[in-house]
Amino acid sequence: MTEMTNSNGYLHSKRYSHYVFLLLFLLFMFDYIDRLVIVSLFPYLKQEWGLTDTQCGMFVSAVYWAQFAFAFPISILIDRWSRKKSIGLMAVFWSLATMGCAFTRNFAQLFSMRVAIGIGEAAYAPGGAAIISALYPEKKRAVMMGIWNSAIPLGSAVGITLGGLIATHFGWRNAFGIVALPGLFIAILFFFVKDYQTVDLSQKKSSTGDQKTDYKAIGLRFIKTPSLILTYLGFAGNVFVTTSLLSWLPTYFYRLYELPMDKASLKASSIMLMAIIGAPLGGFLTDLWFKRRGNARLLFPAISSLTTALLMFIALGFLRDSIQFVVLLLGGMTAIMFVPAAQAVTQDVIHPGLRATSYSLCVVVQTLLGSSLGPIFVGQLSDRTNIQTAMTFLPVFAVIAAGLFFAGSFFYQRDIERVEKVTLSLAG
Repeated sequence: MTEMTNSNGYLHSKRYSHYVFLLLFLLFMFDYIDRLVIVSLFPYLKQEWGLTDTQCGMFVSAVYWAQFAFAFPISILIDRWSRKKSIGLMAVFWSLATMGCAFTRNFAQLFSMRVAIGIGEAAYAPGGAAIISALYPEKKRAVMMGIWNSAIPLGSAVGITLGGLIATHFGWRNAFGIVALPGLFIAILFFFVKDYQTVDLSQKKSSTGDQKTDYKAIGLRFIKTPSLILTYLGFAGNVFVTTSLLSWLPTYFYRLYELPMDKASLKASSIMLMAIIGAPLGGFLTDLWFKRRGNARLLFPAISSLTTALLMFIALGFLRDSIQFVVLLLGGMTAIMFVPAAQAVTQDVIHPGLRATSYSLCVVVQTLLGSSLGPIFVGQLSDRTNIQTAMTFLPVFAVIAAGLFFAGSFFYQRDIERVEKVTLSLAG
């Protein structure tokens, strides 16, 4: 598919593409810092406000519920209006909402601020994925997605670590205020990057010879692309696992090993940081395999998801102390390896003018079935049993994800052959 204006396959110069990518990476990192700083604050919130584990889990799920509600409409705005303006406005909004968390006085107020963060972050991933798909050649799409997605574990680890350290020494409210400021600065810079021209969705001519956009046909294309639907569902299964781990690993170490919260947060963060290796490695291996096997972008997530399930099952169900930590480190690396390939699929098999919309639908599905349910699922099981028992159920969802990706691999090549050829150009 021809999509770039430069002979080397880049939308801008290679150097400027890397600059825009760096800003996207930093925004993704601060997205997750602001999103997950709260998980290290659970013990302080429980003590000060008398909350249950289920209520603490709801602070994480609130972000994902808001994403579920707003990702699709905002992504349409991104695709049809402006990538850079939409992303800049979202980042400003979520940074200010994070700052607002510092001034809350009860569960309802903090929950409302967490919803506001979710509204701000709702379509950042779809918008960022659309821009990266335009910036780089198609053959580099998965590896660049992998590098970009390494911002997730980095931001998660930094947010959780900073939350524990700041709360321990300066109080939990200051944690929100401190992490909100850098993202606000990067958001302002993004308003000044060069965008690509909004893609025309016209597909056929009327009897008068005018171009017409067949929106019904475009909508049906999503439904009639099995590899896309199965990728959405596979994504949801894995995100159920990763969001639960991000939310509850600090508390798991805090209770199981009776560690201080700052040390428990640091230990959990080191596991999440392994995904910094896993995300780009997953993208690199996928693109390497993709050169030899056409459906590698769905076969690879199936294999990595199954590997993650096995590692987590062994670590959480049978191991303790140092050996458990080592196996969890490996699981932290493999848990995100599916993302670059699966994310690339959401861009590969759909019209280039609908890429943000495509990934927003992925966000909607993974939020509804994965990230919004995982933290509460573990929290409720923990309230009824204990945190150790609750965590051992997570590998089941990674196995389900593996099966869905494998099923999708049978449809991928047929689906990608149906995508229209479109040439992208710079705005203005």
